[in-house]
Amino acid sequence: MTLLLDTHAVLWFWWDDPNLSRAAKALILDPANRKLVSPATPWEVAIKVSLKKLDIGGPYLGFFPQEMTRTNFDYLAATDSHLAALASLPFYHRDPFDRLIVAQALAERVPVVSGDTALDFYGVVRLW
Repeated sequence: MTLLLDTHAVLWFWWDDPNLSRAAKALILDPANRKLVSPATPWEVAIKVSLKKLDIGGPYLGFFPQEMTRTNFDYLAATDSHLAALASLPFYHRDPFDRLIVAQALAERVPVVSGDTALDFYGVVRLW
């Protein structure tokens, strides 16, 4: 199965954070599952690091390439079809990062690994 990971799921997995549900962790650990990361994720992290709202334990530069390689996650590039889906989304959720993740999940027809119940309003399959 192909999974699109929400930002908190990515970070919590990388940091072995107990806030990541057991089911989500099992899905991510399953080598049969392909794990995708939206460009919204490093964008969100970079902004939060710059605002001092998030500490990633070191400098931002190199953090994502290192962790993506270590965990064998793949980026899901934002395409025109993703942005078209984004443009038509109702504003149930105003967070621009989550909105791009939702649009990508809908356009690609893949589930999102996320604890954010607000995503449910969009009809995405949310696994947690």
